[in-house]
Amino acid sequence: MTVVTADALLASLMAQAEGRGVDMVTLRALAEESSESGARRALAQLGLDDARARRDMDELRELLSAWRDAKRSAARAVAAWAVSVVLALLLIGLAVRLRLTELVTR
Repeated sequence: MTVVTADALLASLMAQAEGRGVDMVTLRALAEESSESGARRALAQLGLDDARARRDMDELRELLSAWRDAKRSAARAVAAWAVSVVLALLLIGLAVRLRLTELVTR
């Protein structure tokens, strides 16, 4: 089964209509109005068809940016903590290897 994109389907329908003598200006206006109507309907279904929609989208973008910053900061903190643990273990291992543990027990 062949998948036809919306653009290809629209182009095909417009070519058929033009072949039958329909005015291209009218066809283009009809296609534009249909696409705008579909976009408005899609935004309405998402709840983004009111005056607050722009502000809501800006707030969502800010929230997403803050979330990404928080994830980045958490990853850096975990990496710094892991490096500190590894260095501490290396120092403990070095102290044991050089028999410096006697200095601690005295």
